[in-house]
Amino acid sequence: MAKRIRGILLDIDGTLVDSNDAHAHAWVQALAEHGYHVSFEKVRPLIGMGGDKVLPQTVGLSKESEQGQRISKRRKELFLSHYLPNLPAFPGAWELLQHLHRQGFVLAAATSAESDELEGLLKRVHAQASALFAQKTSAEDAGRSKPNPDVVRAALRQIDMQPGETMMIGDTAYDIEAAGQAGVPTLAFRCGGWSDQDLRGAVAIYDGPADLLARYAASPLAQEGASVQHQV
Repeated sequence: MAKRIRGILLDIDGTLVDSNDAHAHAWVQALAEHGYHVSFEKVRPLIGMGGDKVLPQTVGLSKESEQGQRISKRRKELFLSHYLPNLPAFPGAWELLQHLHRQGFVLAAATSAESDELEGLLKRVHAQASALFAQKTSAEDAGRSKPNPDVVRAALRQIDMQPGETMMIGDTAYDIEAAGQAGVPTLAFRCGGWSDQDLRGAVAIYDGPADLLARYAASPLAQEGASVQHQV
């Protein structure tokens, strides 16, 4: 018999907040300031990974190298000061969090963002959004960023649940791959900019928070104790 889903692991960037383009622009600017001219089009598909993946794939640098650390620090400064204050939450993001919380789900963030970025992003959803999360797992809790499963496994440990008791909500193929390696199924959102083909490993795909909320009664989350079936 399938276990009842009790915990929801949520990516934040591109899932609850329209931040993926902003992250890409921050990377492009930080790289350019350090002499590396990389196009937005090259960086944008990598958003959802952390700097440990973006730097090697764009300019062949390790995040832990001296130059990699300088670029990463500048990218973060740019994101926090220039982009984050103006980012909108996706329609229905706050309402979805409230609904999931009222349904009794334990909510945990599972993101490749750093902890201060995560708190800032949650404030863009709502001033009280952070309080609805039982745990907030970020880059500091994982040795490797998505699509490695480290952050998902860390979130599972923090909420003390088995993979079969949880579901991931994310917006990229990296979320699906990371969760899948940890044994967690994923509900995917199109709002992060990925196609249905890219998100094909998800058990269900929705336009974004408002779409999931509108169709919640027919979603895998509402099917208590049922096996998860693929829906699009």
